[in-house]
Amino acid sequence: MTRPIAHPLLLAAVLLTLLAGSLAAWAGWSWYGAAHEDSGGYAAERDEVLAAGEQAVQNLNTLDHRRLSGGLDLWEQSTTGELHQQLVGGRADFEKQVEQAKTVTTARVLSGAVTELDDRAGKARVLIALRVTVRAPEGEPSDKDSRMVGELTRTAGDWKLSALGQAPVGDTATG
Repeated sequence: MTRPIAHPLLLAAVLLTLLAGSLAAWAGWSWYGAAHEDSGGYAAERDEVLAAGEQAVQNLNTLDHRRLSGGLDLWEQSTTGELHQQLVGGRADFEKQVEQAKTVTTARVLSGAVTELDDRAGKARVLIALRVTVRAPEGEPSDKDSRMVGELTRTAGDWKLSALGQAPVGDTATG
């Protein structure tokens, strides 16, 4: 003959404790798996690339003749590779042109997207839409919307612009 359970509340408490412990273990295992999953790291890297790309493209489209040296320093800090070498090599001539024109150019990023990301190789591409405003000494400010394609390279943990050009617009086929 089986012995009747003396304390049904004690049995219920033990069962609930086992159930709660099992649920806690499952939740902890799920959290650990999600925290160590590669897709979360990839998404964070993509966000970092986009932020760096937007900032660098904005930097290279913003320049004030009254603070020319600092602006060109920022251009150089935002770039690497061949683009960086072009900026450094052409700096003196460009300074003369901007000082003569006395222009103030400001850029504002309208939107951006990462179009390619090779995290292992440290290479990425971005597409950035921006509005560039040019203020000359005389006349009204002029706004121009532009789409730029930028290539970024990871250098010592930071992403820097290594190439920049206009994005093709519409049908570019001829004939």
